[in-house]
Amino acid sequence: MSKKPIIFSIDDDPQVLRAVRRDLRSEYKEDYRIVSTESAKDALETLKELKKKGEDIALFLSDQRMPEMLGVDFLAEAQKIFPDAKQVLLTAYSDTDAAIKGINDAKLDYYLVKPWDPPEEKMFPVLNDLLDEWHISHRSVFQGIRVIGFQYSPKSHAIKDFLAGNLRPYQWLDIERSTEAEELVELHGLKKNDMPIVTFEDGTCMHDPTLAELAKKVGLNAEAQSDLYDVAIIGAGPAGLAAGVYGGSEGLKTLVIEANRPGGQAGTSSRIENYLGFPKGLSGAELTRRALSQAQRFGIEFLSPQLVNDIQHEGNLKVVKLKDGSEVKTKAVIIATGVQYRKLNAPGVEDFTGRGVYYGAAMTEANACRDQIVYVVGGGNSAGQGAVYLSKYAKEVKILIRKPDLTSSMSSYLIDQIDSIDNIEVMGGKEVKEVFGTDHIEELCLADSNDPDSYGKVRADALFIFIGAKPSTEWIGDAMYRDEKGYLETGRDLSRHKLFKKGWRIEREPFLLETCVPGVFAAGDVRSGAMNRVASAVGEGAMAIKFVHEYLGTI
Repeated sequence: MSKKPIIFSIDDDPQVLRAVRRDLRSEYKEDYRIVSTESAKDALETLKELKKKGEDIALFLSDQRMPEMLGVDFLAEAQKIFPDAKQVLLTAYSDTDAAIKGINDAKLDYYLVKPWDPPEEKMFPVLNDLLDEWHISHRSVFQGIRVIGFQYSPKSHAIKDFLAGNLRPYQWLDIERSTEAEELVELHGLKKNDMPIVTFEDGTCMHDPTLAELAKKVGLNAEAQSDLYDVAIIGAGPAGLAAGVYGGSEGLKTLVIEANRPGGQAGTSSRIENYLGFPKGLSGAELTRRALSQAQRFGIEFLSPQLVNDIQHEGNLKVVKLKDGSEVKTKAVIIATGVQYRKLNAPGVEDFTGRGVYYGAAMTEANACRDQIVYVVGGGNSAGQGAVYLSKYAKEVKILIRKPDLTSSMSSYLIDQIDSIDNIEVMGGKEVKEVFGTDHIEELCLADSNDPDSYGKVRADALFIFIGAKPSTEWIGDAMYRDEKGYLETGRDLSRHKLFKKGWRIEREPFLLETCVPGVFAAGDVRSGAMNRVASAVGEGAMAIKFVHEYLGTI
């Protein structure tokens, strides 16, 4: 719910101020907050704090003769902080000349002569007209988190991506384009080299924060609250969140650990149209929000951002080692770390990552691509969904793929959708050879996939990369069997390893989703043989909890 705008009154005479406040509250308390003070200097300090908090002031009502500062002078200073607010001077009959001069010179809106009784005739009609005029022309201040920085700054991009991924609404202000950003930076006593700056609704701010510091400020929890869990789930993509929902609903003491942002790759999707039960589709962010809300309703604990380094064993317990040096003890573990986009191996890509080159992130940076030419690299569904979303903002969207067309890698419904959008062009048989620019991406060198020596430069304002995927299993090392691409092997697939039987020291066979370590399961895209679809990941997450129950019954 947005805050009510403020009517701000000031008078050094306590008795007069009480009367003003009484009349204002009697008429306007339903639609406005009434703030009043006796000191002009204190009032100016208060106005700065209100500005930091993103408050709206609709009208100032100030006495003229105050010992610290004349009313016209106070209103002139107040106008610098809240330039859109209406300004009314309250004056004695003998000061009407000063009031008229203030209207002419200081652009005051009106003056009222004391006494103003009855207010229904001498005050409220004037203030009502001014307040109506303010509402017609005023654009409400964003109330919430604001991120101020340079558009082509990797640090700014990381903060925006983190907040968006963790479902924390924010307003982006480009310091090079926004006067509001400049005002906020000055108001907080900071400089441009303090970027990125994050301001909050309580009036505080952080400059160049780490993601861990930012996470703590926005209410994310990075410390486990219990000594022992029934199941710890590593990763909060569709598989991990589904496991969390089923674990919590079935009475298991459940912990979900996420390194960066919930939702996984699916969470970055602008539109998922083939998920059962949503005929109009839904965004990855909306699916993530619903899943998190559902999981938390069942009492699961969510740890984020927190990176897992290792899993060790103490008897029948698993010890999950975290990057910050802490550890979590649990009876069972589900690894649902999913996959990540592969890096594009071309000169210049790394240099401009976060400065016009992005992996995924179509939703985070789409608005900055308004009326620009952007390129999307990749032929899978994620690339297609990203291109469709970007087409709403960009002047032109060009999809680069090595193959002649999209038919072998993208769902037909998405191909049809792309074909129907005029500003999307599919460029088959093309690949990025090099990226050029100064402080941000400006040009691409494109080569013909069949003839690498045939290439040319094109203008590019942004490059979004969605190429292939690799499993997030580097941290596991040799502790568990993985296939040749790094995906975790489970169930019957383990038997093909010669040393498996020697290491598997229990009588039963591994459960379907169980790794070579008893009590450690894999679900979703990280598992070898998985279908790489949201629905199948959700199913495996739920299935993993069934096997956790069976495993817990054996220890």
